[in-house]
Amino acid sequence: MAARVGVVQFPGSNCELDALEAVRMLGGEAEILWHGDDTVNGVDAVIVPGGFAHGDYLRPGAIARFSPVMSAVMEFAESGGPVVGICNGFQVLTEAGMLPGALQKNRGLKFLCTTVELRVESTRSALTSEASLGDVLRVPINHFEGNFTCSPETLADLQANDQIVLRYVDNPNGSVDDIAGICNAGRNVVGLMPHPERAISPLLGSEDGVPLLRSLLLQAGASA
Repeated sequence: MAARVGVVQFPGSNCELDALEAVRMLGGEAEILWHGDDTVNGVDAVIVPGGFAHGDYLRPGAIARFSPVMSAVMEFAESGGPVVGICNGFQVLTEAGMLPGALQKNRGLKFLCTTVELRVESTRSALTSEASLGDVLRVPINHFEGNFTCSPETLADLQANDQIVLRYVDNPNGSVDDIAGICNAGRNVVGLMPHPERAISPLLGSEDGVPLLRSLLLQAGASA
């Protein structure tokens, strides 16, 4: 049976259809989870996609984290369910306290829309289990507030506990320690700024997002 993946939709999301299509292309089932519903509808994994949830008012993710669906997503994650936040979704997960740190404006205060190289730093997460340590992946970014920051104590914990799953080869936004993606201590919640759902076919310029999303589908199948 194919893994069922729920993709959260907030007012202002704009990458939910990309995520749905990517999951389906890789053999999974995908459905929208409406931000106003307090359920994840029995899915096997959750993607919190990119965009501008609630217009990024106050700061990115600050309003979205109070949506009814996020209570259900947090309960799902606490039970071990795999959750991935991509771009704005990463921001939502940090605002919700599901991941440490915060995302601030890019170094140089410039919106970035380009393809970057990511190095796989850990395969012990719901998003990287099917990648190989040291792999360099070409994946697009599309953000203004993707500069990951945290306290020195939090950074030390992330490093010591192998929670930095992806680093930029050439840091585009000023993120501390070149961080592009992290996971929680339970390794089932992952946030990253790059968009693997936009790198699943040579027609899109890269298929390097495939091992990442395939990892999520396998984790979803294991948790079903």
